[in-house]
Formats: sequence, structure tokens, C-alpha cells
Amino acid sequence: MSQSARSSEEPTSEPIAPLSGVRVLELGNYIAAPTAGRLLADFGAEVIKVERPGTGDELRNWRLKKGTVSMLYRTLNRNKKSIVLDLRSEAGRAAVLDLVKECDVLLENFRPGTLEKWGLGPEELSAANPDLVITRVSAFGQTGPLSQRPGFAAVAEAFSGFRNLVGDPDRAPVRVGVSIGDSIAGLYAAFGAVMALFERNNQRSTNKPPLNLDHRVIDVALHEAMFSMMESLIPDHSAYGETRTRTGGRMEGIAPSNAYLCSDGASIVVAGNGDGIFKRYMQAIGREDLADDPQLASNKQRWEAREMLDAAISAWSGTLSSHEALEILDGAGVPAGPIYTAGDINNEPQYQARNMIQHLEVSTGEETLSGIGFPGIVPVMGGTSLPIRNLGPDLGEHTEQVLGQLLGYTQEKINNASTSETSQP
Repeated sequence: MSQSARSSEEPTSEPIAPLSGVRVLELGNYIAAPTAGRLLADFGAEVIKVERPGTGDELRNWRLKKGTVSMLYRTLNRNKKSIVLDLRSEAGRAAVLDLVKECDVLLENFRPGTLEKWGLGPEELSAANPDLVITRVSAFGQTGPLSQRPGFAAVAEAFSGFRNLVGDPDRAPVRVGVSIGDSIAGLYAAFGAVMALFERNNQRSTNKPPLNLDHRVIDVALHEAMFSMMESLIPDHSAYGETRTRTGGRMEGIAPSNAYLCSDGASIVVAGNGDGIFKRYMQAIGREDLADDPQLASNKQRWEAREMLDAAISAWSGTLSSHEALEILDGAGVPAGPIYTAGDINNEPQYQARNMIQHLEVSTGEETLSGIGFPGIVPVMGGTSLPIRNLGPDLGEHTEQVLGQLLGYTQEKINNASTSETSQP
């Protein structure tokens, strides 16, 4: 019986790994392509991460607090294998072509034209493996007038219109505290790879011809990934000439929905913008007059009165601790929650109940730390977050295993492919 056909009530000791049997070659650096690789690895794919000799993925040094390997690298490259190849050498590039013959997916996020310059473009990769899914992530995509321009997620977030909406209206736009553009692009890259694999397998099962190369190349642009998150930004502009502006903690056209300071110095977020919710919300804060006001019956009316409503809510929340305020709102059925720090999350029973913080032993490169919390695997399958099999590997930890066992390389051939030409004697 297939896993998909197994009863949800039937217990099983088998690990949940829907992508088991899929092998991925990751040529990614930084965050976007490695995020896609992490997602595929989380659900069972064998992801072989290729890193440059000596330094490896630059993420190893980002937010480095101690040692030689950052927690950021260990997090974003979990469940993968690391091999070292020098892609600037003929032996390293030849090893890539040998590896793609054994892989289903290749991930990369080099500047467009880089792989082609190295003789590893889609045509060469497809010649080595006519079934290979090639997933490419770049700032502006593989085509168009800006395709050759380099750019990190910060540039893409600005280009997409996203950055213009973040912050307060009387100040310059700000960025959010994580590389959201890279992460969303990584989600799309993983989704695109899985779609192509699904289509490829469907072609096989129905005895149809293999997919053409253009169906097997997934082209993810960072700015388009962020642009796809912009909801009705363009339709509203096209239809009504509206140009949205920054609204601080509010969401344009929705009220009351904001963050409010409490007497203990903590803030809470309350989303009381639904018509029925608004009435309960105002009653909960002792403002029956606002609950029954016909001038506040619709969201449009409440948005126009947002300053007055936020002032009324702030006056109420300022007299209570965050815990007291949330208890009252929860009792009234008003969507609200605390604004958590890392420490709060680490102690939250909801995260614990779903295994969303997994405590593991981790090396900094100089010392081993025990009981360190790492974010779990999303989405949940089987009731709780799947277990992390391994954290981001040491540089080249699996080079000999992969090149020796998978490709049958001799030690000399492994050394030629994985040692930088400039460091060879």
C-alpha cells in the first residue's frame, strides 16, 4: 500500500519522507537557493550541497558569534550533505556534470550567465541528464533588460514595491529583520522544482514524451517572488489610481488592527477589524458607545476613524498588563496575541506541543554546544514537526562519500576536483 493510501489512523514507524528517492545537487550560496534545498531536504530528498574550497558558503560567516561556523549556516543547511568542488577548475566542472547524471534536480543562484560561462548552462546540464530539473534563482530572472544586473534580496524587495510599504509614513522605508525576499524566493524555487518533478513523473506514467528543456528550467526572480506577495497593489493602482503608502503598524484599509502598548512595557497585536469582532472588541474594552455607533459599522468607516479608534484602544491597553489585556480579549473572542522575543518563543507551550523547536547538539567549529534550539520543519505532517536529521554539515564533510561511493572516483580524482587550483602544490 502506498503511503498516500495508508489510513490516517494506521500507526507506522516509517519516517515521513515524501521526497525520498529524489536527489538534488545544490550549487547555491547565501540564502535563496539554500532555502529551497533545505525545504526539499526536510521532506526526504538527498541534497548534496557544493561549496567552494577553503571558505565554503559565505553564510558560514554571517552572524558568526563564536568559532568558525554560524548558527545561520547550521540552520539553513540542515539535512544536507556538503561536498567541496572547485567550479573554476575543469575537474570540478566535470564532477558537476557527472553528479547531475545521478540527480533529479539542480539548484543554483549564481548571477545569470555564470554557469554558461563555466560550460554548465542548461543545455550542457540537460545533455548530461535529459530529465534534470534546473531551478535557477537570481535577482531579476534569466531574461529581460535587467537580467544581468546583480542584486541581493534588499534590492529586490525595494524593486517589488514591498519596501515602500514598510515603516512609518513620515520616515524613510525600512526593512524587516530577516531576509524575507530570499526566503520567499526559496519557497517558490522548491515549489517549482516539485511541480516540475510532478509533471515529469506524470509524463512517464502516461507514456508521454519527456519534458522539453524549457519545461524543466524553473526561473525564479527575487523581485518577482516579492512582487507576488503585494496583493492588490497593482490592480488598485490600475483601477483607481491609488498609490499605497506606509502605515506603520496598520494595514492599509483595515481597522482597527495594530499594536498597542500595555502598562508593563510590552505590546500586543490585536486584529479587531471584522464587523462582528469589532463589536465584541469595543465591548471588551468598555466602549459600548463605539460598538453600537452606526458610523463605525463598516470597515471603510472604521478605517476613516482609525486615529480615534487606536487612541481609544491605547487608552484601555495602557491601564493593563499585556497578560491581563490578552486574557480579556481572548475571553471576548477577539484575535490578539503577544509580540514575542526569541526567549518567549523558546518557552511557549504551543511551539513545544508541535515540536517546532528542536534541541540539538551543535558545533561552532571550535566547541560543541548542547541543547541548542532550532526551528522545526514546516508544514507539519503526522501530527508534529518532522525531526531534523542533521544540522548544516561541516565544509566538505561528505566529499569523499559522495564522489567516491556515488561516482566511484579515486582519491586522486577527488582531490583534483575538490582542491582549488591556487592552493595546489
